[in-house]
Amino acid sequence: MAAEKMAVTRQTFDEVILPVYAPAQFVPVKGKGSRVWDQQGKEYIDFTAGIAVTALGHCHPALVEALKTQGEMLWHTSNVFTNEPALRLASKLIDATFAERVFFANSGAEANEAAFKLARYYASTRHSPYKSKIIAFHNAFHGRTLFTVSVGGQPKYSDGFGPKPADIVHVPFNDLEAVKAVIDDHTCAIVVEPIQGEGGVMPATQEFMQGLRQLCDQYQALLVLDEVQSGMGRSGKLFAYQHYGVQPDILTSAKALGGGFPISAMLTTNEIASAMTPGVHGTTYGGNPLACAVAEAALDVINTPSVLDGIEQRRQRFIEALEAINAKLDLFSEIRGKGLLIGAELQPQHKGKARDILNAAAAEGLMILTAGTDVLRFAPSLVIPLADIGDGMARLARAAEKVLKPA
Repeated sequence: MAAEKMAVTRQTFDEVILPVYAPAQFVPVKGKGSRVWDQQGKEYIDFTAGIAVTALGHCHPALVEALKTQGEMLWHTSNVFTNEPALRLASKLIDATFAERVFFANSGAEANEAAFKLARYYASTRHSPYKSKIIAFHNAFHGRTLFTVSVGGQPKYSDGFGPKPADIVHVPFNDLEAVKAVIDDHTCAIVVEPIQGEGGVMPATQEFMQGLRQLCDQYQALLVLDEVQSGMGRSGKLFAYQHYGVQPDILTSAKALGGGFPISAMLTTNEIASAMTPGVHGTTYGGNPLACAVAEAALDVINTPSVLDGIEQRRQRFIEALEAINAKLDLFSEIRGKGLLIGAELQPQHKGKARDILNAAAAEGLMILTAGTDVLRFAPSLVIPLADIGDGMARLARAAEKVLKPA
């Protein structure tokens, strides 16, 4: 007889989970496509995709089948051995990008940790042990390890944990002159998100990205692109760097890479990878057969014209609906982003109300995100039905009106 499941509620969270999150008051229990149901059976339209993670929606049949098939074959080997799903996934990522080598881990933070360590190790072994400066940007977000929160430009995530890793400099995003003022021969890397996600959904400009590439070449520094949120089709191309015609030296991917199954990757070239030797870096779960099998299925679906070509159409539906809401309520000062990573910044008179609108949307049966206190963020499934976009935006309009014009 199967063990009986323990009854749990939202209150259980407050009793058993470390208080580092403030989750919604409802508990999702089932998802299909772009719809989610909670414990009470209430249906929600999902414009969050698990923060740009479930890029093919909930329980996509190709991913479910890959998980079931691999789950009956081989779950784990450790990196004392390799496995077929990891080798296939790495080969397909290389075929689809600039990369020649791949390192697998489990989260965006771990991929970025590996990237930053590689950048410093490469500079130290190939150039000078004093070439360790990392240039990063205000309002960036690169993960929650001590190294990655230190490279991220938000003190609220890094203060209070003791001494931070040294030789990290932050300058304003999209400000090439600020970068020129701090870069020198001791710089090992510039670390940048092509689209700042947590920082308010701010895309890099073409001039900025090209300028960073030129500065890295000039100073023998590496250009490290954090595509944890912007990658895997989110921007309308497989990776956002492909919009800019700028090739990185190191790129990180996570979130949508596994379509909801935890996996991340760091991609780089043969030359840079050659600095590493066995034992210099590693991870127990990285390259796990289950994760790689699901990620391979996700990549096979996402990296197709039928998915990538449909992203712009879906983006336009979102933009049109947001502009219609704005015309009625004068809610947004700017709507920005790329592909299906969209940020709508609130007008000055509505600042601080993003969380109120998020909560009101949940009451209407809509799941959305914020990026800070003043930006609504939308990161839905890349294959969300157009009808779900229309239905969800109607719910958002009702929610915003209730917040701005309470009865």
